[in-house]
Amino acid sequence: MLKQSYLVAAMLLPLAMSWCGSAQAFTDGTDRSVTLEKVEQTFVVQKDGSHRLDVDSVLLINDERAIKARAQQPVSFNRSLETLEVIEAYTQKPDGRKVRVDAAHIKEQQEQASAQAPMFQDSVNKVIIFPEVAVGDRLVLHYQRNRFTPLFPGQFEGITVPEFHPVEQFTLTYDMPEDMPLQADARSFKASMPVAAPGRTVYRWDYVPADRARIEASAVSYLDYGHYLAVSTFTDFKQFAEAYQARAKVEVTAPITELAHRLTAHLPTAREKALTLSDWVRENIRYVAVYVGAGGVVPHAAQTVLDNRYGDCKDHVALLEALLTAAGIKSTPALINLGNAYVFPKVPALGVLNHVITYVPSLDLYLDSTDPSIAAGYLPLGTLNKRVLLTATGEFGRTPAIQLNKVSSDLKFKVNGKGAADFTNVATVQGWASEVSRYGVKSMKPADRELLVEKVLGAYGQRGSGTFEVRPPSATGEFVSIVDGRTENLVNLPGPVGVVALSSLAGGISQNVYSFAMEKERSQHFVCISNDTVETSRFEFPSEVSVLAIPKQVRLQDANVEYSARYAQEGNAVVIERHFKFSRPNVVCSPEDFAAMKPTLEAMVKDLQSQIIVQAS
Repeated sequence: MLKQSYLVAAMLLPLAMSWCGSAQAFTDGTDRSVTLEKVEQTFVVQKDGSHRLDVDSVLLINDERAIKARAQQPVSFNRSLETLEVIEAYTQKPDGRKVRVDAAHIKEQQEQASAQAPMFQDSVNKVIIFPEVAVGDRLVLHYQRNRFTPLFPGQFEGITVPEFHPVEQFTLTYDMPEDMPLQADARSFKASMPVAAPGRTVYRWDYVPADRARIEASAVSYLDYGHYLAVSTFTDFKQFAEAYQARAKVEVTAPITELAHRLTAHLPTAREKALTLSDWVRENIRYVAVYVGAGGVVPHAAQTVLDNRYGDCKDHVALLEALLTAAGIKSTPALINLGNAYVFPKVPALGVLNHVITYVPSLDLYLDSTDPSIAAGYLPLGTLNKRVLLTATGEFGRTPAIQLNKVSSDLKFKVNGKGAADFTNVATVQGWASEVSRYGVKSMKPADRELLVEKVLGAYGQRGSGTFEVRPPSATGEFVSIVDGRTENLVNLPGPVGVVALSSLAGGISQNVYSFAMEKERSQHFVCISNDTVETSRFEFPSEVSVLAIPKQVRLQDANVEYSARYAQEGNAVVIERHFKFSRPNVVCSPEDFAAMKPTLEAMVKDLQSQIIVQAS
């Protein structure tokens, strides 16, 4: 799940990042620690959609670091849908000697996501452990996976993405019934002419290797622009939606009806009812991450999910749909990408549509009860501004691009004659991140919470400690945190010395600006979330310390960014006020957008690193 937390993730982010990072655009992303000398995948598909997959691969170890990563190879499968058999596996030495993998070194492991959920214990990894692996060896693997229960009866679909390694041969073959024509969306895969056989048609694609740039910080998914092959027998997305909907029927039982009525009886509007029901599912049904496709596309019965109190995304949607129906509110599953992919493939396939959420048409409201840290009425960042497929109608929809996201903070330092300082920071979070922050606090271990302030100070090279407290939630749901502490070395007196002109303890404006500045140049589209942050700080110096200079006022603006910084000396105190607002009608920025905002970014980074100059008398 894609999650961001102003409190936890931001507070642990060091602020002293440099604009001149080591990461550069246009660099080669190929990992040459191994070479894929041969990968042959052959699918033999039957009319009912069942199929057999044969995989032959030869992997050459080029680097010592690849041994730990590749000497054991996991292959996932679902025991309720398919079988997996390792036909042959061995380590081939440079002199031609073969060291075979025996049965004792082929082990089944429960997938971590489903290990604590009996309802999902059919998701398994078979791990092949190769013996005596050294640089220069080849790992040879041939396995067969038989899908006896298709995800969609009478249909076949899939997406393949080459690994970021040198590739010598990568061939995909699809042996199909002649009356199941295969559609494809191919990038850097070359198609051969289909070959006819009695009652069959054989399709083949060969990967054409090409340079692949390193994936840049915050870039959109490689699936949006990179090399892949998507194939599907579905004629269009409407047919795909119908196939999903046919397997996602929901039954409203008496206990579900009673629960829905009890939760919503006092609520006057349909929207309040929908939000309440979604939050109840979020807070009471544990999310088990077995994604669409990997765990099948058929949800468990809504009553079973209610009884067990856990489920995956399909199960959450099924139970929420049943509760909404009982409350007189119609809804539909909405297939979506959970992550940073924003482009649909040209053919219907689950590789991109890996998640499902709830849509209420009458309210134009999207709900995702799977993320325990996102309150109803908001969406996880990874589902904003996404095209969705509404399975009840086969129509396309789009999730909101913008949701409330405001942060304000007030920081005060009271410095003594030795350069130590007592400080207080009050931060208020409004919008989607308020519940994320609240959930982050609840999830922290007590020991981690006690050391949080010490760790934040340590990120600046400061020695100190403090307390971290959270106010009870207000009626508007704001998250308010208070930090009180002391640092022993804020100012290196006697000076003259510079004091970094902080306007918050961690995160906030600095996190937002530095996250943009992690790349000097960009060649890929990247995720850019709108936000609005206001910060004030006050440095109170003792009478024996003179303020020699303060930074100059800054005001910047471009198509997306508004930034201002004001510095004022009040007696022997310095007051800082900063405001950063990033506004976009969507959540994806282009390399051209980055180039246009780069001068503003450079100026903001320079201001955030500015200093107050002081000296003890």
